[in-house]
Amino acid sequence: MTTTPSTVQDLYPTRTGERTEVLDRRGPIAFGSADQGPLDAATLRHYEDKGYLTIDQLISPEELELFKAELHRLANDPKTKDDEATIVEAKSNEVRSIFDIHRTNEIFRKIANDPRVVARAQQLLGSEVYIHQSRINYKPGFVGKEFSWHSDFQTWHAEDGMPEPRAVSLSLSLTDNYSFNGPLMIMPGSHQRYISCVGGTPEDNYKKSLVMQGAGTPDPQTLTDFADEYGIDVLEGPAGGAVMFDSNCMHASNGNVTPYSRSNIFIVFNSVDNTCVEPFAAPKPRPEFAGSTDFTPAGL
Repeated sequence: MTTTPSTVQDLYPTRTGERTEVLDRRGPIAFGSADQGPLDAATLRHYEDKGYLTIDQLISPEELELFKAELHRLANDPKTKDDEATIVEAKSNEVRSIFDIHRTNEIFRKIANDPRVVARAQQLLGSEVYIHQSRINYKPGFVGKEFSWHSDFQTWHAEDGMPEPRAVSLSLSLTDNYSFNGPLMIMPGSHQRYISCVGGTPEDNYKKSLVMQGAGTPDPQTLTDFADEYGIDVLEGPAGGAVMFDSNCMHASNGNVTPYSRSNIFIVFNSVDNTCVEPFAAPKPRPEFAGSTDFTPAGL
């Protein structure tokens, strides 16, 4: 399946002007109601207001050990680094991320299509969902680098052709997330406004951006204004728990200088009513492993 030519109005222009602009978010954020899935009304309100929700324990201890063993196996398989879908740390050459794991790995395919995961995404997005992107993130101890503040939707809109921010990301922790080993940080409430960034999209930008965010990164003053207005939540939590967050949340993570790795499974669900078209601000779409054009509903 391929993207279709864009006849969709660009409601979230970016990377076109000479100055940063902040636009109001359009439409709903949590589409479903409490009677349409496992999330209760209070959790849906929190997601609507803050842009994220937490799940204390999503998987069993037995599943966690299985996933961790597979994580270790993949990182130590010589073939892994030869794959274009594997991103390594720029200096240490250790594995940073392995993309497209919901299609290339049977163990992770199952959890990506598990009702515990898919039902929550369907409830939040109010429709069937498909997997726009999946990956394992390693962030190894001592050498795991930071990731700058950004909105995923801004990149997916500009480079993948995602029309609206009707997508949700699941981060399933395979290691304990401490305040000090580079956990996810979110500016709660920032998902309600969209930052239109300056500058264009370089050719094959994904080759650099998947290692270190560059194009599409907001300027320091806008980020300071957002931090002053929304604050910053540091999302700690035990292995086996998860975070789900809106695609337009401003988020980042620090480098990991501790001995304790911070690894997770990352799965992006997009509404089947929001499938990607041609990129809005890039010369061509990113590779399939970075932005899927297979819109088959998840969980089938």
